[in-house]
Amino acid sequence: MEQKVITPEEKLQSLGLQLKEVRPSAGNYVSHVRVGNLIFTAGQGVDEYHGKLGRELTLEEGYAAARQSMLNLLSVLKYELGDLTKVKRIVKLLGFVNSTEDFTDQPKVMNGASDLLVEVFGDRGIHARSALGMAQLPNNTAVEIEMIVEVQD
Repeated sequence: MEQKVITPEEKLQSLGLQLKEVRPSAGNYVSHVRVGNLIFTAGQGVDEYHGKLGRELTLEEGYAAARQSMLNLLSVLKYELGDLTKVKRIVKLLGFVNSTEDFTDQPKVMNGASDLLVEVFGDRGIHARSALGMAQLPNNTAVEIEMIVEVQD
């Protein structure tokens, strides 16, 4: 008997998560660029969480912000590919965390994005990652993430 494979979209739905419309660019750039079988995304922040980690926002709120930022990035991939099953591998994340000078848990904040990728893509979601603390991010957003993804046609 053949076992049904759950698509990334079905997995998101089972988690109660929904992809949004791709947010328009705020300047002279695009949301992503495809070069061969790689997609490089522009940074995606979040509308729901504003302020600095370690002052206005808790670690838990930062984790949720990173998860939401990743949902925004998955929306970009869905827009480009039409189908998230075309994701062969998440290659790299670069996460920027709006944080106070003494906040040092940026990697724990970024786990919100990383955990979601593994939930949705399994082993294909395991990736390299950098998590950086920033003095400020556009619109005082809590988190901004960009990623590199390998895709297949």
